[in-house]
Amino acid sequence: MPVQAPLRANPARKRARLRRGLVGWAFLAPLLILNVLVVLGPSLATVYYSFTDWSGIGPANFTGFANYTHAFTDPAVREALLHNAIWFVLFLTVPMVIGLLGAHLLNQVRRFQMLFRALFFIPYITASVVNAAVWKMLMSPDSGIGHLLGTDHAWLGDPATSLYSVNFVVDWHWWGFLAVIFFAAMQGVDPQLYDAAKVDGANGWQQFKSVTLPGIRPTMVFIVLMTIIWSLKAFDYIYIMTHGGPAHSSDVVSTLMYDEAFNQYSAGYAAALGLSMTVVTGVVLAVYQFLRRRGWEE
Repeated sequence: MPVQAPLRANPARKRARLRRGLVGWAFLAPLLILNVLVVLGPSLATVYYSFTDWSGIGPANFTGFANYTHAFTDPAVREALLHNAIWFVLFLTVPMVIGLLGAHLLNQVRRFQMLFRALFFIPYITASVVNAAVWKMLMSPDSGIGHLLGTDHAWLGDPATSLYSVNFVVDWHWWGFLAVIFFAAMQGVDPQLYDAAKVDGANGWQQFKSVTLPGIRPTMVFIVLMTIIWSLKAFDYIYIMTHGGPAHSSDVVSTLMYDEAFNQYSAGYAAALGLSMTVVTGVVLAVYQFLRRRGWEE
């Protein structure tokens, strides 16, 4: 039996499909225009101004790679990067360990789970401005917790403790969110694996190490990625509580960038710092995608 040639599409059907496509793009157009104006436009402007000597006001003088060369030799940038590294180590380890412990303990609770989850989540959903302002008062040497306990140490005013004090507040804000995320991941672990581990004589720690952690590994990998990115763009708590001081002892790259742009009037240099951090973030994402394709999450 001869095979019939495929029927040509009905012209009316083509026009209807084209009309539907145009209607869809018409609805998307306002969002696309907004993204071009708010995201793409400033991004391209940042790339341009990073190659200029610009105060933020008036014309910009093209200087090539002078801003990037200066950044590589600037002691303030090296100090800020060191603070970023310290911040990253603390922000990655402390909240994750406490979050895993909290999730594991919450997983053992059979009553009032929703209450504990809500209590864990409250610091995270509270505005960072509110959290930072409250903790700044609590750490005050004149009226804070230390003053009530008989010590007048200025935790935020001492260069040796300012960065760690702010990081403590951020860890307190962050760990409850991680606990809830890890708890949700633990709910997806097959209970039969725990039964098999008990039959083999595994104790509680061995079950956690051999069953729970492998079961929530994809969630942990994703949290590590997000923690790296958020540690690179840490700004709000540091700016509100210390403004990067005293004596730049709590400065990270983002607060240094803000200071260069709005206090030192070196907007071109600040743009170069911001673009450099964007490149670092892009490298982190690329490494994550590479490892994910290699089955790192499995």
